[in-house]
Amino acid sequence: MRTLFVYPEFPKTFWSYEKILELVNRKVLLPPLGLVTVAALLPQQWQMKLVDRNVREVTEEEWNWAELVVISGMIVQKSDMAVQIAKAKERGLPVAVGGPFASSTPDAPELNLADFKVLDEGEITLPMFIEAIERGDTNGRFSSNGEKPDVTSTPVPRFDLLELDAYDSMSVQFSRGWPFQCEFCDIIVLYGRKPRTKNPEQLIAELQALYDLGWRRSIFLVDDNFIGNKRNAKLLLPAMREWLSERGYPFSFATEASVDLAADEELLQLMAECRFESVFLGIETPDEASLSVAGKHQNTRSSLEEAVDRITSYGIRVMAGFIIGFDGEQAGAGDRIVRFVSLTGIPAAMMGMLQALPNTGLWHRLEKEGRLIQEKADAKGVNQTNLLNFVPTRPIREIANEYVQAFCQLYEPNAYIDRVTHYYLKMGKPRWHAFYKAEKSDQSSLPSLTDIRALSIVVWRQGFKRNTRFRFWKSLAIIAMRNPKLLEQFLVVLAHNEHFQEYRGVVTKEIQDQMAALPLEPAVSATETNSESNRELQTV
Repeated sequence: MRTLFVYPEFPKTFWSYEKILELVNRKVLLPPLGLVTVAALLPQQWQMKLVDRNVREVTEEEWNWAELVVISGMIVQKSDMAVQIAKAKERGLPVAVGGPFASSTPDAPELNLADFKVLDEGEITLPMFIEAIERGDTNGRFSSNGEKPDVTSTPVPRFDLLELDAYDSMSVQFSRGWPFQCEFCDIIVLYGRKPRTKNPEQLIAELQALYDLGWRRSIFLVDDNFIGNKRNAKLLLPAMREWLSERGYPFSFATEASVDLAADEELLQLMAECRFESVFLGIETPDEASLSVAGKHQNTRSSLEEAVDRITSYGIRVMAGFIIGFDGEQAGAGDRIVRFVSLTGIPAAMMGMLQALPNTGLWHRLEKEGRLIQEKADAKGVNQTNLLNFVPTRPIREIANEYVQAFCQLYEPNAYIDRVTHYYLKMGKPRWHAFYKAEKSDQSSLPSLTDIRALSIVVWRQGFKRNTRFRFWKSLAIIAMRNPKLLEQFLVVLAHNEHFQEYRGVVTKEIQDQMAALPLEPAVSATETNSESNRELQTV
């Protein structure tokens, strides 16, 4: 079976980083790990090709070669997903769809033309699909009906199908599942609350596969909470450290974790020794009342500021997500987020307006209260350019204006340099060098010509061309004197604002366009009782 995997195009997002990737001649931040995992779960005698639409177009020769098209994506990719399904069907090809979007909204109109819907986790549903293909079936829907697979049997993804040079980082996965009950989180819906992990040997085999393919850059552990099962994470990390040290630490790592990572010094030490350079935390808001409303109780148990500082002290850069628009939120939420980010110094602070995602606790509650203003099939997903998709408890224009103002403040060039400098002055030095066992690393310590060119462009723009020139050189001198081992990383993080220079304009325009399309006098606030909320909705 000649199988063509197609990964749909993303819209511009916080993480698309086009302007930075252009500097280093790369196309995309991360590869489609889900599709290369699916490829590994299908019969290996099938012939396979993969096209990431974020890298390039599907060629006519590839369409003509294919006997089956497999497409997977997230909600934010649904528009291009529909386009690619239609292109396949125009050529008479059978199409199978799966992934987060199909699993959460299998009846969405964008998926109507698909022949097969392979939902939930592939370890369970792909064997059903394969049996259907072998029987000669021409359509079908396959669901796990709530069953969650044991991922200790998941094979090494088919990384060889990727155009490796197009990506800035690679992806691997250790665990699935989220152990908390956050109301707005769709991870619980997709993967359950019990974290399931691979064993250390599996993850090491994936690292070895990437190493054998010649990969020598960053790897992102895509786990929604790498420390969801702390015991198993602590079994993995020493094995990783040993493997890395013997090979001269060919990779650095990034991942996502819950804030309680800060309370576990053993985990922090192990992660630092494995060259984890960054971790993404879902902080959401510094407003404790809003955290409680959202069911994010784990973020209220200790100081969020102290948690950020503790993780930072281990040489692990904190990235964080923030949300505006929670029920009962008081005016000024955007300013409070800006103050918190400025105080902690978090360089990459992703911010967006709250979205009710299909089948989450938040979705069901708002649906019961009559406050949703979007059908399940119309859900847009989480992106920084989306208005809330429900009636909030304060005026939507007030929330949107606060959001745009806060986002623009966070990435104002001079403010960004000040924040990153503040952060790197308190960041701990790398700890992995002490475990370096390899006599010689196959990673060159000398920068490439591409890296030199990229650095030169950033220095020209921020150090000469713009009004940031004074701050840029002053900050560079301060970090060179006071934390020199992190100077290279400091410059890389300063370069990230090349993306946000453009992206904050995209956010402003798209949010303002959506606000302009709102009714002149919309019912934009939900009242304290459900009955009053319903009456307001009827006036929209």
